[in-house]
Amino acid sequence: MRVLTVAILLLALAAPTAAPAAGDDGAELKARTHFAAGEYREALEIYARLYAETMHPTYLRNIARCHQNLGNPDKAISSFREYLRKAHDLTPDQRKEIEGYIAEMEELKRTQATGATAPLPAAPPPAESTSPALVGPPTVTASATHDDGGPFYTRVWFWGVVAGVVAAGVVTAFLLTRDSGPTAGNLGALDLR
Repeated sequence: MRVLTVAILLLALAAPTAAPAAGDDGAELKARTHFAAGEYREALEIYARLYAETMHPTYLRNIARCHQNLGNPDKAISSFREYLRKAHDLTPDQRKEIEGYIAEMEELKRTQATGATAPLPAAPPPAESTSPALVGPPTVTASATHDDGGPFYTRVWFWGVVAGVVAAGVVTAFLLTRDSGPTAGNLGALDLR
């Protein structure tokens, strides 16, 4: 009976934490789907909410790409520059790609200022870029050394401690419920003193 109680408690603790993670993945998938379908305003709304919730700089890049495709050069440039300030692990190629986007948006801004209408710049062909048009935040690894200020319950170490406490509770419950008296067999209880 105690083992069943511990199992139910374990399931109750695990169930609420699984739902928000699935929701975040769903929101990101929705945003990517909207972006791929050319529905940049819808994608922009979702990416803005995801950035506000997580403060992960990758969402700034995606916000900037939405503004870029909507023809909002000032907002795109601002988001791209903020992304370059906050994303510390960019490779030189990634930084060059973003600087290229900024240059495109500055050219569009100059064109708009002269009154000429120019088509929106297209995303570079796959051969020019090794990274996808939109990216998600990298997975969290235990070797991360910087603190991004997120809640403690999103940290790997926290869930490691929780798993250790739950495992200790299960082992303790098992040891307390098992019968530790002498076993009686066909020969009766044996006293080997």
